[in-house]
Amino acid sequence: MSRPTFDRSVFAWALYDWANSAFATVVMAGFFPLFFKQYWSGAEDSTLSTFQLGVGNAVASLFIVLVAPLLGAVADRGGRRRRFLFVFAVFGMAATGGLSWVGQGQWAAALGLFVAATIGFMGANVFYDALLTTVAEEAQWDVVSAFGYALGYLGGGLLFALNVAMTLSPESFGLQDAAEAVRLSFLGVALWWGLFSLPLLRWVHEPPPQTPLRGRALWRAGYGQLRDTFHHVRGLRPVWLFLIAYWLYIDGVDTVVRMAVDYGLSLGLAQQHLISALLITQFVGFPAALAFGRLGKRLGPRAGIFIALGVYVLATIGAYFMRSSTDFYLLAVAVGLVQGGIQALSRSYYARLIPPGQSAEFFGFYNMLGKFAALFGPLLVGSVGLATGDPRVGMLSLLLLFVGGGWVLTRVKPA
Repeated sequence: MSRPTFDRSVFAWALYDWANSAFATVVMAGFFPLFFKQYWSGAEDSTLSTFQLGVGNAVASLFIVLVAPLLGAVADRGGRRRRFLFVFAVFGMAATGGLSWVGQGQWAAALGLFVAATIGFMGANVFYDALLTTVAEEAQWDVVSAFGYALGYLGGGLLFALNVAMTLSPESFGLQDAAEAVRLSFLGVALWWGLFSLPLLRWVHEPPPQTPLRGRALWRAGYGQLRDTFHHVRGLRPVWLFLIAYWLYIDGVDTVVRMAVDYGLSLGLAQQHLISALLITQFVGFPAALAFGRLGKRLGPRAGIFIALGVYVLATIGAYFMRSSTDFYLLAVAVGLVQGGIQALSRSYYARLIPPGQSAEFFGFYNMLGKFAALFGPLLVGSVGLATGDPRVGMLSLLLLFVGGGWVLTRVKPA
């Protein structure tokens, strides 16, 4: 008998997306790019600070690229997905809270803590994604995956709305100025992330490994399994083709998330319009992610991914010609309609392609390529903008990633 789609473990799992999306929205996409450019790195040239932000994102991604597959294999062999999730999450929470105490002009300290927090965020997601196959049955993966992203958009958007209100009217919250409000927001994200992670710790359980291992034996077994998986992936044509496609198109998706606010600032748009547009993206993303889950169940996740890629191609072209805050708002709505959908359906589609019982290890590869893309994309946008003196050209380069990823995806059979 199949269990209900939304039992307690599913809600607890999805609530972690509500928890950690506070970091993705408030810190990564919202306040950190603004505060870094205007407060911590205010004396630097605009294109240089964009390059520094791109380097910081790249360093964090490189770390995950190097460690995710091995840790995923160890987690599979030792039944430690949940434990590793919380190790990375707590590390990310601590670094996020630490941003509250970085003084004006201290861009290096701010960037260092941001890198550490991003490592914690991305590392925890390796094991969070892998737990999808534990909390839900295969027929439910599209809907449950989309439900997690939808809750993430809603939770991140609600906290971000509160933080924006704090910065616009700090005196109403007993604060001195907007800078103090932003610093307090970083601490609030850390607390929010921790509080709403607790249900996963309590109610999400993973089956014990068939052969329990500890210490060096566990790490040797993990390394051996990783080596075998490299050979295994090479023999699974749908898996490695999808991973190449995912590596290309998710590069563009992640770069839009991380660099959109910085891009708007570089074009001279007012920060209040950028923040408002980001809020719109969050609240549009909530129902849109749920809709994409239903779409994936009806048409298949691959078809849903193609639809999202088409929207991203049009949005990238629109970003190149953007001239006003109204244009930015329109692009925010377009991205909000598909951002959660392409992430959710990619996760559930990949879960169908991989062998059962090796989800953490294979999701280690999945996240490795995703984060390697996140290493390349921000560097590409920042470097091209620095070389040409025109951030529009850097943003337009994302077309290659979306189109290339879509073309490779056509080589993968529907699952």
